[in-house]
Amino acid sequence: MSIPVFSAHHVYAAVDPADAVEAVRTAFVAHARGEWLMPSKVYVPAPPDGDFRAMPARGGGYAVLKWVTSFPGNPERGLPTVGGIVLLSDAADGRLLAQLDAGALTALRTGAAAVVAAETLGAGDGPAAVIGCGVNGRAVARTFLARGREVVLWDADTERARHLSQELGGPGLVPREEAFGADVVATVTPGREVLFPAGSLRAGQHVCLMGADGPGKAEIAVEELLRARVVVDEWEQASHNGDVSRAVETGALGRDDVSELGRILLGEETGRAAPDEITVFDSTGLAVQDLAVAAAVYERWREDPDAAAFAGVVTVSLEG
Repeated sequence: MSIPVFSAHHVYAAVDPADAVEAVRTAFVAHARGEWLMPSKVYVPAPPDGDFRAMPARGGGYAVLKWVTSFPGNPERGLPTVGGIVLLSDAADGRLLAQLDAGALTALRTGAAAVVAAETLGAGDGPAAVIGCGVNGRAVARTFLARGREVVLWDADTERARHLSQELGGPGLVPREEAFGADVVATVTPGREVLFPAGSLRAGQHVCLMGADGPGKAEIAVEELLRARVVVDEWEQASHNGDVSRAVETGALGRDDVSELGRILLGEETGRAAPDEITVFDSTGLAVQDLAVAAAVYERWREDPDAAAFAGVVTVSLEG
C-alpha cells in the first residue's frame, strides 16, 4: 500500500483561499453540531520560545493527526516558524491515506478562520488590516483579498510588510495607528506582546486575535477583552489557552459570557448585536479546521491525480 505525500506547494495549489473558507466554515458548523470530534490540542513546551503540538480530530469519514511546531525565533536562524506533518486516515478502517505539509495547511486554515469570523462578526466595510506579515499573516491577507475585501498591512519589520505587499500585488502599507484603527483588524503575531491595551479599541471594531494560540501568549489586555463581545473558536480549548484563558483564570469570563463561532453560524448563540459593538474573535486553532482542509486536498487528488496541482507528488510505500 502506498500513500501520497503532499508538499506545501501541492497543498496551496490544490485548495485556494476561497475553497479553504468554505471548508473551514463547514468544520465550524459540523463541530458545533457534534458531528466532528476533536479533543483539545496537546502542548509540549520547548523552552525558551518554542513548542510542539499534537492535534487529532475525526469527521466526514476521515481522521487526522497534526504534529506541528511553533518556534517564533526560527526566521532568525533561516528556518520557518511553523513546521510538521499532517496524517490523514480513513475513519472507517484506520487506513493511512495521505501525508501533508503542516505549515501550509496551518496557514490556509488560519487565513480561512480569520475571514469566516470577520464576515460573521464584522460591521464595517472598510479595509481589513493585517498586523504581522509572516507566513500566516500572508495567508490571512490572501484570503481577505480572495473574498474581495481591501487589505492594508502593518508589521514592526517594515521590510517584511513591503515584501508581502509586493508579493500580493499592492496591499497598502499604513502607519501603526491607521492599521490598529481599521474596521476589521487581524493580528497574526507570535503573541509575545499585548497589542491592545485597555481603552484602545473603538466602537464598532472587529478584531481577530490569531496569534495568542497557546499558554502564556497574549495579544489583548484582559480589561480590553471585557469591553467586547467575545467569540471563540471552541470554548474548551480557548478557556485553557490564549487570550480568553487569562480572563477565565481571574474569574472575569465564564462560558455564558462567550459565544462559539460555530454556534453563531448555526444561529444558536449571539454574534454582533449592534453596529457600534466591539467584537473580538479569539482563535486558538482547531484540529477540525486542519481536517477539513486536509480532506479537501486529498479529495481533489482522488478526483484527478494527474492535475497540474499535483505535479511531482510522490507516493510512499507503507509495506516492509
